[in-house]
Amino acid sequence: MKSSTATATTATASNNPYPPDSGYTGRFAPSPTGSLHLGSLLAAAGSFLDARCRGGRWLVRMEDLDSARIIRGSAEEILRTLERFGLHWDGAIEYQSRRTTHYLEALAGLRAAGATYECSCSRRVLTAGDARLAGPDGRIYPGTCRSGPRRPGPTSTRFRMDGGTITLEDRFQGSITFSSGSLGDVVVRRRDGVIAYQLAVVVDDALQGITDVVRGSDLLASTGWQLALQRALGLPTPRHGHLPVLTEPGGAKLAKSRRSVAIEPAHAGAELLTVLRLLNQAPPAALCGAPAPEVLGWAIAHWNPGAFRLTRQIEVK
Repeated sequence: MKSSTATATTATASNNPYPPDSGYTGRFAPSPTGSLHLGSLLAAAGSFLDARCRGGRWLVRMEDLDSARIIRGSAEEILRTLERFGLHWDGAIEYQSRRTTHYLEALAGLRAAGATYECSCSRRVLTAGDARLAGPDGRIYPGTCRSGPRRPGPTSTRFRMDGGTITLEDRFQGSITFSSGSLGDVVVRRRDGVIAYQLAVVVDDALQGITDVVRGSDLLASTGWQLALQRALGLPTPRHGHLPVLTEPGGAKLAKSRRSVAIEPAHAGAELLTVLRLLNQAPPAALCGAPAPEVLGWAIAHWNPGAFRLTRQIEVK
């Protein structure tokens, strides 16, 4: 579905502080594992506004590789919800499940370069074993199988994080340095043969020409793996901006069931205003009761990431 952004584009003419960037391509990449909730709406709206305020493209990609977690019909529901909120995308929807050939080619390239090894350790073994320190994806892998699988049976494939540090200049969170020791060797192919998210996402972003990744700070910790994979594969590294992630009072993960968003058009403008207030965008009182397109028009013209800079979490009352 092609985006219809004429109203929003007109609204940005006099107030938008950013120069047009026709080379900007952003994306929203949900997993079809259920309905959008307030946190995912914030991520979608933040990435949309950042793209549109710069005159850029905004793509939607369904991260549906993990078929066991997919809920039938949720991809279509997510797309309907985006439409009701006026978050119209450019080009065709992409689905990870249709890109397996590209992921396998990337995996073969890593293997040929000696950048991977087979690992027989299960998550259960790691939890109970000698991996003590917490990393982005549970316990930091201690390199048990670097010299070869220790147990018979199925293996996963891990990417070698060989020493050194990687620095990310995050547009919203500032300068962040990742060390190999704080990340460990990441799984790029699971024991069941499914290509893991960390590899798939860097291949996807390269294939779609993504220049700017705007997403929640819950994904910030694993960005070091993605930067290392891009370097190993010779892929471009997009600019990154990690938005604050919403939490329940006390810092617990947002409860999706209680924070699901209404898809009725009459509620869309109010939900968007809630998101803008959470991001300190200070929408005027005059927008109360306004439809989603009008709210978005104002938000594109006044998008201000500085209002939430260096903020990683926001409690939702």
